[in-house]
Amino acid sequence: MIILALDTSGPVAGTAVWQDGRIRYEAMAVNKMTHSASIMPMAEEALLRTDLQKEQLSLLAVTVGPGSFTGVRIGVTAVKAMSHALGIPCVGVDALEATAAGIDSPGDVICPIQDARVHQVYGAAFRDGQRLMEDAALQLEEYLDRIRPLGSRFLFTGDGVTPYRDRIEEIMGPGARFAPAQLAYLRPAAVACLAARYAGQSVDYLQLKPLYLRPPQAERERAGRTAQHE
Repeated sequence: MIILALDTSGPVAGTAVWQDGRIRYEAMAVNKMTHSASIMPMAEEALLRTDLQKEQLSLLAVTVGPGSFTGVRIGVTAVKAMSHALGIPCVGVDALEATAAGIDSPGDVICPIQDARVHQVYGAAFRDGQRLMEDAALQLEEYLDRIRPLGSRFLFTGDGVTPYRDRIEEIMGPGARFAPAQLAYLRPAAVACLAARYAGQSVDYLQLKPLYLRPPQAERERAGRTAQHE
């Protein structure tokens, strides 16, 4: 089986190729282009570097969220288009699960968090590959209250760490540790490996949907205007 995995859910775009049990290629990029301009050239580069034709792909994978509404939509749209054109299935991968999967810290509660803006984080919790908490959009303090009973050693990772690190240390004390900077971002290789694990849950392009934990900002603004007029 050959899997092409894409990630556009956060500030770093990424691609990976998984073939027969191993990662053959992985690339991540932060540049001035938007993900919509960069992700397809990155996918083409992944195939070029692995000497593969797109017709050889067995499965497409993409992070479906939570994350940037625009970024998630770009990745999902790209994979839906490729899935339709190539006639192959696709699988959506949870971005928080993929972030946690890139961390090897046995026994610790892995706490992937993303900055969800509006004073919230997207967060979940895992230990040794097992989910302990479902994805949620919460105030930081609410999230920390939820994970506190899950263990005594916590390893925080993800792009939400930077803006909230001081507050996490203040609340969680010495039980809180933080992943090194080079591991703080979601690894597209983790997306590909999870896609291989969940290949039996693949769908056709019509069924692939983004995972939004709250309505996009435009919908929230429309709802607010409607409420004001009622």
